[in-house]
Amino acid sequence: MLGAIAGDIIGSIYEVRNIRTTDFPLFSDRCRFTDDTVLTVALADSILHGTDYAALLKAYYWRYPNVGYGGAFIDWARSDDTQPYNSWGNGSAMRVSPVGFACETLEEVLAEAERSAAVTHNHPEGIKGAQAIAAAIFLARTGSDKAEIRRTIEETFGYDLSEPLALIRTYYRFDVSCQGSVPQALIAFLESEDFEDAVRKAISLGGDSDTLACMAGGVAHAYYGPLPAFLTEKVYELLDEPLAEIVREFTARYACE
Repeated sequence: MLGAIAGDIIGSIYEVRNIRTTDFPLFSDRCRFTDDTVLTVALADSILHGTDYAALLKAYYWRYPNVGYGGAFIDWARSDDTQPYNSWGNGSAMRVSPVGFACETLEEVLAEAERSAAVTHNHPEGIKGAQAIAAAIFLARTGSDKAEIRRTIEETFGYDLSEPLALIRTYYRFDVSCQGSVPQALIAFLESEDFEDAVRKAISLGGDSDTLACMAGGVAHAYYGPLPAFLTEKVYELLDEPLAEIVREFTARYACE
């Protein structure tokens, strides 16, 4: 979960001004948390305290209304309606990392990821994207190697994870769909050497940089283990106290510092 948040914060300044290199400062004074972090923490809060997903997603929107949500989510969050809006966007996958860290079996991960996605993203692609990221996190934290993670994701979800980043980078453009961003984020992780490298590679694709880095960062954290201390310190420095409190509680309960 911390890895997903770190990826979001690091990528936050590159979403509008894309870069195509891994050589960039990790942080600047313009880095901030976005909707990716806020909604990730909302899911963590729900898991910790047994609160309804939809209710907390709406509540967190009103606490942090100006952090870059998509238009469809804003309309839903502001309405009295709790019905999903059939989205295939990557909002379901960017926020799902707590599920991958909290659940005890792959079957539970898939069921909970679907439940967390379907309150808004009930389109099959929206559900599949969330399940794929959560499953990769679960597999990574429970000892699967990269070959097994790749094989399981490809066989279960039908994503092609064979295309090299160097080729993807030549043509990739901004894409907020799960089908157009989840595989790319997973490939960034699969080609990485450590957590920082995974985030850098995800951002270097261009496109929806903070969300690509959020998704890749969540899986990389699960695979490589605790983040370097300077990254953890920076994340907590940039979060406000209510968000940081939930993150600390979640990471302590699920041993995912």
